[in-house]
Amino acid sequence: MQTAAGVGSLQLRPLFGGALSAVIPYNITDVSEVREIPDNQEVFAHPHTDQSLIVELLEYQAQVADQDAARYHFEDIAGSNKAQEPGAFEVGNVVALPEGEVSLSECSSAWMLNGTQCVSKFNEDARNTVAIHLGLFRLPQFSTDILITFNDPQSISPDSSSASAAETHRDPWTVEDFQSTLKSLTLHNPGLFG
Repeated sequence: MQTAAGVGSLQLRPLFGGALSAVIPYNITDVSEVREIPDNQEVFAHPHTDQSLIVELLEYQAQVADQDAARYHFEDIAGSNKAQEPGAFEVGNVVALPEGEVSLSECSSAWMLNGTQCVSKFNEDARNTVAIHLGLFRLPQFSTDILITFNDPQSISPDSSSASAAETHRDPWTVEDFQSTLKSLTLHNPGLFG
């Protein structure tokens, strides 16, 4: 998927030591090379924007019905982002990903959620509006929910540490790139889940 300018190129990338793989935008910074990342996460940042892509292995939430699980994880992220007050987050839509469109055949269901959260970075007072695109793959047989989150800032406060990145939106990732990541996620080694 290469355009004349080289923008929009995607590459198959091993995740979690090759136990999983997915097509990821080519122009990424592996955040683990910059700072410590929890073992249950793979975190990638766009080199010129404030966009990020996070692949996360989470405990399967058996008490949450499949159709509510994406919202459950979105609200959990809102709590982590300190974006729980009224108006600080909104779910746009939640849709089931058709089985035939997903490479991860081991999942019992797959979901995509689009929403927004007003968040501050590094506990700053400045709040940024971020579109959050979330993909959820439920694997009850491995007691795991796999969450893929694409954070796409829409409005950056001039007082935010992200303000300089807001002015350099070169080659931003797209929702289509994110959907390619979701559709291509593949499990190679179930030993990843213990």
